[in-house]
Amino acid sequence: MSNFKAAMQRKARNQSQLIIPLLALLLLIIFNLIRDPSFFSVALGKDSYGNAVLSGNLIAVLNGASELAILAMGMTLVTSASRGQDISVGAVAAVAGSIFVKVLLSAQITAGLIVVAILASFVAAMLCGAFSGTLVSVFKIQPMIATLILFTIGRSIAYWINGGASPQVNKAPLSFLGGFIPGIPIPSSIFVVIVCGVVIAIALKFTNLGLYTQAVGINEKAARLNGINPVRIKLLVFMISGVCAAIAACINVSRLGGVTHDTILLGIEMDAILAVAIGGNVLSGGKFNMVGSVIGAYVIQGLTTTLLAMQVKSAALPAYKAVAVVILVVIGSPVVKRIFGRLWGKTFSKKAALAITEAPAAGGDI
Repeated sequence: MSNFKAAMQRKARNQSQLIIPLLALLLLIIFNLIRDPSFFSVALGKDSYGNAVLSGNLIAVLNGASELAILAMGMTLVTSASRGQDISVGAVAAVAGSIFVKVLLSAQITAGLIVVAILASFVAAMLCGAFSGTLVSVFKIQPMIATLILFTIGRSIAYWINGGASPQVNKAPLSFLGGFIPGIPIPSSIFVVIVCGVVIAIALKFTNLGLYTQAVGINEKAARLNGINPVRIKLLVFMISGVCAAIAACINVSRLGGVTHDTILLGIEMDAILAVAIGGNVLSGGKFNMVGSVIGAYVIQGLTTTLLAMQVKSAALPAYKAVAVVILVVIGSPVVKRIFGRLWGKTFSKKAALAITEAPAAGGDI
């Protein structure tokens, strides 16, 4: 019975975490329906290769948020275990993307070479993650300070890998990753997000990764006393974050047909942190909700696409996004939650009191 009660409490807690991202998504949908119902229209056309493809603002949101959604998954685990954020994911993506292109340009692009290039980018990103994870877990450096190192030098490393150039590759063989698969009109990056989400969901469901990650984030000393190795867990989540950065980089390179070390996924680390916050996760670590973080990523991209549809200049986008994010974060803050909790409790206690006082009167009439 106690296990059932605990399970119900966990389910209720997870659902409450989703209130903020779902509310933000609903407000975006309602706003666009009022502003311009055609915002959600989807058209079927053809790309430059003659393939049938879907287009429209809705597709742009789903497609454009792919890299951010994947990075948000890794950022969620890092935030939970380390009680801090990885601000180097954009720079790590630049390194991974440069390695990806470097391998592709080493020979004629074939399916086998693409697989080797992807694996090479994974290895490079995992090494970057292991470096930051070691600073955090072994040397006890605060995550934001530890990852500031790669944030600063990562793009310079990417510059060195490509010899200062911005190499271009043939996009056609890479269309299955960053464009469209022939015969399937849906952008392939959407499927990559789904695959990443399924893999992480399986890992969280059938391994102790989620439990150990949250235990280390909630109380590291207690976790150690219970046989959990905090150093190993922190190293693991930073390496997973590195893999997520590599996947995002491969998608971006395949989409654009090249890599520019100083602009690839520039500033995306801040959006990834915001996605985690909008997803109802506490940035001080502990309990997390992966679904909320992914929804948060689509909320950010949906807001960006909405502002662009309203012809807001790209230079002004950060200001509008900041205002919206501040409102959402304040609404989801513990202080506001306590206030709403008290109001909710008082409302229902008054209803219960009225029901009790009216019950005898009703019985007397009978």
